[in-house]
Amino acid sequence: MEVREIMDEAHAVGPHTPVDEVIRLLREHELPGVPVVNEGGRCIGIVTEADLVISEDGLDLKLPHHLDIFGAVVWLEPFKGFEQRLRKALATEVQDVMTRDPVTVDASASVQEAARLIVERGHNRLPVVEHGRLVGVVTRVGVLDALSRA
Repeated sequence: MEVREIMDEAHAVGPHTPVDEVIRLLREHELPGVPVVNEGGRCIGIVTEADLVISEDGLDLKLPHHLDIFGAVVWLEPFKGFEQRLRKALATEVQDVMTRDPVTVDASASVQEAARLIVERGHNRLPVVEHGRLVGVVTRVGVLDALSRA
């Protein structure tokens, strides 16, 4: 059995979709996430509830520890984590919070291959592509159902 036989419709957004519109889409369709596609329909990312939620730790937008020595600033810890938390807190578009280059599965792949990817990567759903373009989404429940019927 191929993935195309069990995939669901994909609700997708573009990289410039406003974050509040994505939240509305997730709520309306009770989805944990949606693929992000470019103008050509290619899957370039995925945005999930986890990408949109700022945890207690993420609310700490204090600058990393640093020393001021004779007018110069010496950073004592990496700045990257602060930049990521700040970008997420100020995000207005999907491209600011999405996970880039998501794991995808080809529509012609077997259901067993989709199951393997879902288990290895710890995902609940995978974008399904055909010739690089998004055509659907396969879920863990859909894969389990198909495997139990086989």
